[in-house]
Amino acid sequence: MADVSGAQAFATVDASALRTRSRADFVYDSLRDAISDGRIGGGERVREEEVARNLGVSRTPVREALQRLQQRGLLVVGAGRGLVVAQLSQQQVVELYAMREILEGSAARFAATHATAAEIGILYRLQEELRAAEGDPALHVSLNRQFHQAIYEAAHNRYLMQTLESLHDSFALLRSTTIRLPHRQRNSDEERRRIISAIEKRDPDEAERAAREHIVQAQRTRFEDGALESSVTAGKKPA
Repeated sequence: MADVSGAQAFATVDASALRTRSRADFVYDSLRDAISDGRIGGGERVREEEVARNLGVSRTPVREALQRLQQRGLLVVGAGRGLVVAQLSQQQVVELYAMREILEGSAARFAATHATAAEIGILYRLQEELRAAEGDPALHVSLNRQFHQAIYEAAHNRYLMQTLESLHDSFALLRSTTIRLPHRQRNSDEERRRIISAIEKRDPDEAERAAREHIVQAQRTRFEDGALESSVTAGKKPA
């Protein structure tokens, strides 16, 4: 079982982040992003003292962050009783996508009712930026996250937002995202346009339908194109 060691597993510490957020939040986000980006792989052990040293914080916020990551299912207790990054079975991935389909559909439905003109304008702006970023996979991924976040905010439902945030943390375990694939980027463009159009027309049924289809297509791409990373283990339970 590999251990997380060395600062290379973490992004460069931004001093401003420590001034504007709690240290526990900073550690949590740093570890979640490292898992999502593949800098900490499935099955790797995460040691409290090493994380504290690499991020330049005390062990108290690290301990709090590790507890939250364990509660969210990103970390599990390994064979040696230490915490390791969880690994998902294909069935768990299917279950994740099933929940995302329902929640994203609900967010789009609420947005079709509650979105302001300014929020719809943000969706159109992000859509144009996504089209322009097709040759830049990393930027495309970042903008895609912002696009979905904008829909959640336009839904104006705090409880749905909390549930979606928890679900998206679980998606960090998949490491890769289908939006990195060129053909998926092109298909997603039209799918997003349908979602925005339905929201702008104040058509909740169509908005939900378009959003759910968007997630279904993403799941189909992940399995058909072999986009699953090694963090997904066929038929195995999390380590």
